[in-house]
Amino acid sequence: MMKYSIVFPGQGAQSLGMLSDLNDQFPIVQETFTQASDALGFDLWRLTQDDQEALNQTQNTQPAMLAAGYATYLVLASQVDLSPVCMAGHSLGEYTALVVAGSLDFAQGIRLVSKRAALMQSAVPEGVGAMAAILGLEDEVVVRVCADYAGVGIVQAVNFNSKGQVVIAGNKAAVNSTCEAMKAAGAKRAVVLPVSVPSHCSLMNEAATIFANAVEEVAFKVGDVAVLHNVDTIKANTVDALRAKLVAQLHSPVLWTGTVQAMADMGVEKLIELGPGKILTGLTRRIDKTLSANAVFDSASVAAILKEIKS
Repeated sequence: MMKYSIVFPGQGAQSLGMLSDLNDQFPIVQETFTQASDALGFDLWRLTQDDQEALNQTQNTQPAMLAAGYATYLVLASQVDLSPVCMAGHSLGEYTALVVAGSLDFAQGIRLVSKRAALMQSAVPEGVGAMAAILGLEDEVVVRVCADYAGVGIVQAVNFNSKGQVVIAGNKAAVNSTCEAMKAAGAKRAVVLPVSVPSHCSLMNEAATIFANAVEEVAFKVGDVAVLHNVDTIKANTVDALRAKLVAQLHSPVLWTGTVQAMADMGVEKLIELGPGKILTGLTRRIDKTLSANAVFDSASVAAILKEIKS
C-alpha cells in the first residue's frame, strides 16, 4: 500500500475564487468557512471569492489558508479513510496540519493565526521590510552572502524551499543590496517578492515574544499523526515543545527541504498537498526525485487522488 504524507501550503498560495469548485460539490466546505467566519466575526468565504485586495492582506490570508486547507482535508476524508505517515505545512500551513492532526481546535486555530498575522503585520512598518527569492545558488552560498552584508539593517536566509531555491528576508534596503550580491555570486535570478512582511527573520523577534503569550492561552494536544515542524523537521512529543516550536517558527527559517527529506527517510513515497495552489507539489521533485506529489484543490484532483489511495 502506498505510503504518503499530507502537506499544507502557506501564505502566497491563495487565489481569488479558491475552492469554489469544491464548494459547489461538497457542503463541508461552506460549513468549515462558516465556522471560521463565526470565530473571526466576518464573512471569510465571501472575502476569498470577491475581494482580491482584502484576501492578500496578511491578517486575512492566514485564516483563509487555514480554513481552505482544513476544508480540503475534510472533503477528502469524507470520501476515504486517510492514514498518512506524517503531515507538515509550509509556514502558516503548519497550523493547518496541527488542526488536522487533532493538536489544535479549528476555531481556536483560526483565532490564533489571525493574531499571528496581526503581530507580523505590525512588527515592521509598511515599506520597511522585504523578501526575495534567490534561484540557482547552493544554500551555503546564500547564507554566506547574507552574512557578508555590511550595510544598515539585517538580511537573512529564511525559507529553504528546495535545492537552488532559498528566500531571504529583512530590511528592504538590505534585501535589495543582497540581491545584487547574490547575482554577483552566480544566482540565476534574485526576485523581490510582492510582500511587505519579512517573515521568519529576526525582525519578528518582538512579535514572537508577544505571540508566545497567545500560544500559552491555547489548549494544544499531542496529535494523532506526527507533524514535522518547520524549525527542525522533527515532531513535538510534548505540548510544551509544540508551543516552543510555533513561537520559534515566527523568527526562524522554514526548513522545507529538510522536512521533505525527513518524510522520505520515514518511507513516504508521495506527498499529497491539500489546499489552494500547487507550490509544494512543484517543490517536491526538486528536493527528492524518488518522491511524487499531487495537489488537491478541486473535484477533479480529488477524484484523481482517490484512485491512487484506493488502489
